[in-house]
Amino acid sequence: MFFTCHLHTCYLHTCDLHSVSPVFVMSPDIIDLSPPLSPETPVWPGDPRVVLRQPFHLARGDDFTLTELAMSAHTGTHVDAPAHYLPDAAGVDQLPLDVLIGPARVVDIGDAGLITASTLDRLAIPPGTERVLFLTSNTARGLMRSPRFHTDFVALAADGAQWLVDRGVRLVGVDYLSIAPYDALAPTHRILLKAGVVIVEGLDMTDVEPGDYTLVCLPLKLQGAEGAPARAILLKGRFVKHE
Repeated sequence: MFFTCHLHTCYLHTCDLHSVSPVFVMSPDIIDLSPPLSPETPVWPGDPRVVLRQPFHLARGDDFTLTELAMSAHTGTHVDAPAHYLPDAAGVDQLPLDVLIGPARVVDIGDAGLITASTLDRLAIPPGTERVLFLTSNTARGLMRSPRFHTDFVALAADGAQWLVDRGVRLVGVDYLSIAPYDALAPTHRILLKAGVVIVEGLDMTDVEPGDYTLVCLPLKLQGAEGAPARAILLKGRFVKHE
């Protein structure tokens, strides 16, 4: 498998000993959804702030620069695995990669303060959509870029979580540190994770418009961990068959 690029289009090919055939076409335009990690990154109450320490640095006469990182696995853009809320469940290192890469729909929920089943009924989410990213007023308020934690963030209610599960959604993302409301964390998480829905939290959607994209979200492979930081990007357009 390999890529070839011509002007503004990249082709993904598969190959064997006898043939080469284009399979998908995509735009190379990339939107970064992961905010920088620094001591100014907002964290959940009780979680440690990000610590970046450089015990070796070229400027101090060392032969190299080396950075140590200390933080919670649920800092910045991160992925929740079933083990976050379910006993004896899969960790982040066991998540299927095919869920974390593929077509995604970015949905603008406007000024709604809570994403309920009724909210979702009013949105144009096509049947068969497997990945949904919610663009909320969290982004307009700049919450992921503020070092102060906010409790009044927009999140997904339990009945909204069930709505997504009932329609076969496999991944859901949101533009703050929790998919669930601050005062009702467990129900939304458990409904989604029990159904195998991958949760992506802490997305910076500042540069994103509603529409169809290709999502690439790869969490660190932390063995046995219930979550992990991730670098998430959107590619403009969706993978389509290239005949």
